[in-house]
Amino acid sequence: MSDLLLMDRENDITTITINSPDNGNRVSDEMAVQLTDMFNEAGQNSHFIIFKSVGDDFCQGRAMIGEKPGALPEALEMRGKFDVVFDLYDAYRNSEVPILGVVQGEAHGFGAALAALTDITICSDRAKFSLPETSHNIMPTMAMSALMGRVGRKALMYMTYTCDVIDADTALTYGLASQVVPHDELDATVEAAIGKLARIPRPAIKAVKEFSTEAEELSTKSARAYARNLHATINSSERMRD
Repeated sequence: MSDLLLMDRENDITTITINSPDNGNRVSDEMAVQLTDMFNEAGQNSHFIIFKSVGDDFCQGRAMIGEKPGALPEALEMRGKFDVVFDLYDAYRNSEVPILGVVQGEAHGFGAALAALTDITICSDRAKFSLPETSHNIMPTMAMSALMGRVGRKALMYMTYTCDVIDADTALTYGLASQVVPHDELDATVEAAIGKLARIPRPAIKAVKEFSTEAEELSTKSARAYARNLHATINSSERMRD
């Protein structure tokens, strides 16, 4: 398992990498549990997190390892089984620091969900996304829940119902990507983004993530009050001068 997921830390920056290119970087339930632990750990002590994968594909979806055909489990048991996915989604959302995603190729189903959950998503122009679940007679609400708040309703419904593969430029218009660059410029673009994030003081980088997460569900009035309080708290901190 340790070879399939890599975690490196340098200068307070943690890089988490899916290392299963021969399997399209698909993620098994066991890998999802480990990824959750990695993100929860990194979110506590990193300046920010980089999330990427090895090879041509970002993530082709979930890996169904050891699944046996037969009767489906009872509903309560099935709900518990799927908690490994929702726990991972929560690790992205609850991270105290931003997560920078790097998408170099195919990102489908679960892979599209993971790309959507990163706070900044830098894509190669070779990146492709889809939610193919309904074409396999699978309810797509797990992946949909990851994209909600990231892409608009019309884009989400289109991707869900048609299962069409969208290119990187379309993903950018949908809000699924932050930036699209030529494939041979991807590494340099990511390095430039890393430099920009690294210069931001830790209190500010955490406060921006906190506000973007918490204020989403507040009324405009409450979000304004929250922003006012957080702005004064962070900008008066001596740690902003470090």
